[in-house]
Amino acid sequence: MLEGVWFAFALTLFAGLATGVGSILAFFTSSTNTKFLSWALGFSAGVMIYVSMIEIFVKAQDALVGEQGEVLGNWYTVMGFFGGMVLIAMIDKFIPSQGNPHELKKVEDMNKKAVPNGNADGDLLKMGSFTALAIAIHNFPEGIATFTSALQDPALGIAIAVAIAIHNIPEGIAVSVPIYFATGDKKKAFRLSFLSGLSEPVGAIVAYLFLMPYLTDTMFGIIFAGVAGIMVFISLDELLPAAKKYDEAHTSIYGLITGMAVMAVSLLLFI
Repeated sequence: MLEGVWFAFALTLFAGLATGVGSILAFFTSSTNTKFLSWALGFSAGVMIYVSMIEIFVKAQDALVGEQGEVLGNWYTVMGFFGGMVLIAMIDKFIPSQGNPHELKKVEDMNKKAVPNGNADGDLLKMGSFTALAIAIHNFPEGIATFTSALQDPALGIAIAVAIAIHNIPEGIAVSVPIYFATGDKKKAFRLSFLSGLSEPVGAIVAYLFLMPYLTDTMFGIIFAGVAGIMVFISLDELLPAAKKYDEAHTSIYGLITGMAVMAVSLLLFI
């Protein structure tokens, strides 16, 4: 049991620290590969939507119907699903508008505002700091989702962790680029980007301390239904619109379909 907890936590940590990968990538390029980012965000959305509707929702439904009966179990599943959507929508509503964590930032555009003498540009610094805060808030429920999923089904946890890690990479860029070009300090930009991803493992710790003691089949089913709702909302409200912004020749849709196909094959291999 303890090994499973450590494995679930390690997956959550991996997903959260991908923001740091995005930060590092931003420092070693003079232009943004928007075509790749568009495909990657579409891929991440495809993985999340497919695994949510085909695997997570069904697992939640099976658990709840088994515990609560056909009628009540299905009602609990649907309420948990839309409850997850409401939760993440409320988090988004209270995130400062300057800090949209899924607004793709282009390195070359930020470079035009670079501060050559090292004095901080207040607007850029504020935008980067707000984005870091927004990502930290946003990653918290994602951490709970990754941890609880990995705890119940390690293969499913791996798939979710990879999908979240992919979409955390451009989030890291969104934090580090404005802070770096505002201050000229790569270490500060990386540090804030890195720290914003740590809320994901914090979410895992909270899930372990406060949810684990009550993790009955009914609680598990409700949490899983909520996780499905959260991931579908993130995909439709944030990942796909961000991917479409810099889309070229349906790149994001190809990424979406590829993500679904990869997830489908992965689930079949683990049957």
